[in-house]
Amino acid sequence: MPTSLFAPDFQAVLDAATAAQQAFPSPADWRDEWIYFLMVDRFNNQAAPPLHPPFDDPNCFRYQGAKFSGIQQQLPYIKGLGAGAIWLSPVLKNASFDQGSYHGYGIQDFLRANPFFADVPANADQELRTLVDAAHAAGLYVIFDIVLNHTANVFGYAPSGDSGVPYSNNRMDVQWRDAAGNAVPAFTSPAAVPNPTLDELVWPVELQQNEYFRRQGNPAPGGDDTIGDFAPFKQLSTWETDVQRFLIRAYQYVIARYDIDGFRIDTLRYLKGDLAQIFGNSMREFALSIGKKNFFTFGEVLDGNEESDIARFIGKNTTDQGDMVGVDAALDYPLFNNIVPLIKGSAAPQALVSMYQQRKRIEQTVLSSHGDATRYFVTFVDNHDNHARIRFIPPDGIPIFDNQVTAGLACLLALPGIPCIYYGTEKGLHGAGSDPAVREALWGAPGAFDRTNPFYQQIRGMATVRAAEAALRYGRFYFRPISGDQRTFGISSFSPGVIAFSRILNDQEVLTVANFSTTAAQTVSVIIDSSLSTPGDNFAVLYSNQPTPAVPSPVSQLAGGAVTINEVDGSQGSGPVNIVVVTLQPMETQILRKH
Repeated sequence: MPTSLFAPDFQAVLDAATAAQQAFPSPADWRDEWIYFLMVDRFNNQAAPPLHPPFDDPNCFRYQGAKFSGIQQQLPYIKGLGAGAIWLSPVLKNASFDQGSYHGYGIQDFLRANPFFADVPANADQELRTLVDAAHAAGLYVIFDIVLNHTANVFGYAPSGDSGVPYSNNRMDVQWRDAAGNAVPAFTSPAAVPNPTLDELVWPVELQQNEYFRRQGNPAPGGDDTIGDFAPFKQLSTWETDVQRFLIRAYQYVIARYDIDGFRIDTLRYLKGDLAQIFGNSMREFALSIGKKNFFTFGEVLDGNEESDIARFIGKNTTDQGDMVGVDAALDYPLFNNIVPLIKGSAAPQALVSMYQQRKRIEQTVLSSHGDATRYFVTFVDNHDNHARIRFIPPDGIPIFDNQVTAGLACLLALPGIPCIYYGTEKGLHGAGSDPAVREALWGAPGAFDRTNPFYQQIRGMATVRAAEAALRYGRFYFRPISGDQRTFGISSFSPGVIAFSRILNDQEVLTVANFSTTAAQTVSVIIDSSLSTPGDNFAVLYSNQPTPAVPSPVSQLAGGAVTINEVDGSQGSGPVNIVVVTLQPMETQILRKH
């Protein structure tokens, strides 16, 4: 395998892919899929139990031992859940001396698979390709989680050799590490390391330059946290033209070598210069050249100003004069930050509606390669960086809030975007308190891959409805005012609350209504589209997370002047309106459609 971006075997992979143009084809529309996100080290090892039991040890900051082959073994389980794609946490080689890099975000070699995840470490590259090919054969697309911003903890700072030191405005001297992870005073640059192996330095060889690293220590207290190292990992000088060129070339090779279908880009907002835009455009154009017509890129933009930051890092602004369109979409952190409190009953529906209204204002001039960027955001209610899974079990161990999970997921699969479900959610994992606590070794749990699990069954049920209803994938999106007295309608400003929204495609309206009270049933009148339904029409329950949902009343009409409607945009109306009356049990979501 190559150690250089310009080695003959490296170029041969690119040339063969470009000449053949027979890469696994992309989905016609990524909204047709939903994504199952798993941490490679914590998913499954078909040959051995977790290395550090119990499976949910909240202090396990080291490898647990899952393998590529373990994922391959459970592809039918993931496909049976209804997923259309799997997002793998980073699979490229991390430093062998760093057990704390089990998550994969400290990449040392941008061209090779991580030997820790292989049954035969020397065959890691082929085992990874075998997994991707098997996923494709099972009807699953594959997304790699990648890093552009930083590398492994490959050097310490002189004179101490410490991994992290206080911030400096100036670049500092460093000591590169040996294969055991020790910072060596004599290793003042990669050129000073004698006979380096793949367990030293950073690869490909073109990145082995001190000037390609920021070398400013930890971020300044109270300063910009994108300046300085992403401790303990070492941030690259991503504004440098050569660094950009080498990273782009490396990841084009990854696409060709492993035949993958998309990239999730870690720490996107940390990138300097115009790398985010150049990278997204370069991946799209290279993928097109080998036959992948819809290669998908989405980035992590996590900050207190997510909406404005997302608008800076994805697609392009229509006021820009350039020709390039960058990363396709983003992880929908603004939705996550608003929908989880809504699901838990601690925030009113109005907060979520306000978020969408703000998004509409901020992103009105932003276009992705797909058009409206919002429609392709990757949405989620659970992930590996949030220190509490969506499921909560009280200290007494009685799972009285489980319907919150399925009610929230049903909303997620009905909202715009490409839904993503975190591994173990379908098993009912409920870790909290630390990174490892929400990164359990799933295969160590009792009945880990039992498809009769109630959460698994519920997710499969809602996924079946989403697959059957085109409006839930492509439809226009409208929040619906509701009323308890059929006189005053609006978006609920109370918590816990009831939220209602429609997806409309052509002549089909699919209505979702959710009650996030943990104790009280709610009966509400919901405004629906008067041009698509007439009095006397009946709405059927396509999905409910409760076994005995109440059937909505037939559509009725309230006369003009008899109602006050407080619209989402702040205006008021007075009818006439068509409504459907929906009764919901505590923590129930119903997805409805006219017969």
